[in-house]
Amino acid sequence: METEQIIQSLSYVTWVLLGSLALGSFALTWVLRQTTDATSGFLGFSAILAAVFGLGWLAVEWGLPDPTELAIEGSTALDEPRRAAIALFTVLALVAGVRLRRDGRALWLGGLAILAGVAAMFLGAVAWSDAEPIGVSIFIQLLSLSAVTGGSMAAVVLAHWYLVTPKISERPLIVTTQLLMAALVMQLLLFGVWAAAGIPDMEPFEALTGDNMIFVWLRLIVGIVFPLVLTAMAYRTALTRSMESATGLLYIEFALVMASTIVAAGLLFGEGLLV
Repeated sequence: METEQIIQSLSYVTWVLLGSLALGSFALTWVLRQTTDATSGFLGFSAILAAVFGLGWLAVEWGLPDPTELAIEGSTALDEPRRAAIALFTVLALVAGVRLRRDGRALWLGGLAILAGVAAMFLGAVAWSDAEPIGVSIFIQLLSLSAVTGGSMAAVVLAHWYLVTPKISERPLIVTTQLLMAALVMQLLLFGVWAAAGIPDMEPFEALTGDNMIFVWLRLIVGIVFPLVLTAMAYRTALTRSMESATGLLYIEFALVMASTIVAAGLLFGEGLLV
């Protein structure tokens, strides 16, 4: 891989990573507010943290290079709408965080923030696929990465909250680990679909034995299966209020998921490979 390709790929991988952390963590925080008795301190902090990642997401968006050396298209037609969507998400997430910190629900405000973040992902997928059908698959992949990566970060923050506020209800962490397991199972199913479809222009399951097989297998085993096992263990420990154990498990899971997201995004932009 040449230097120019590495630089361009890193910029887009960072876009996916920051966007996933921002959108996924805020979405989980908003869901927990509507469905559980999570504390206002955790909710406000997590939402504002998501807004901070949103600022980083927007900064990277402004500096994206033309992907001349990558496996994606370089259309700039949707750049301004995408930047507007990211900026809108950041502002709404910040305001929602303040509302949540004051024990508000931020029902509509948070919902609009999530829609803005999803729109940014959609506009990215459309632009980088040149509005081809593969853009739908890229969009689904971006949402999957957001749910798992951002959800994992919010889960770590929540688990750590129990260490400093041990008497709060265990329901938020139980719901969080259940949702995270569901997101990881969906990611596992998508991995199978992408591999069977042979995207791009490959024989079914050729990705498992091709030039990038090491990264593909790492993505599968270390980045999806192992985090799923760790999350299931965290769920079981949360049921028994063993919060220190759950926190440790979720820290490891988050580290693996971060690495997995980087690998998945790198393969997408560098090779056009969905896994």
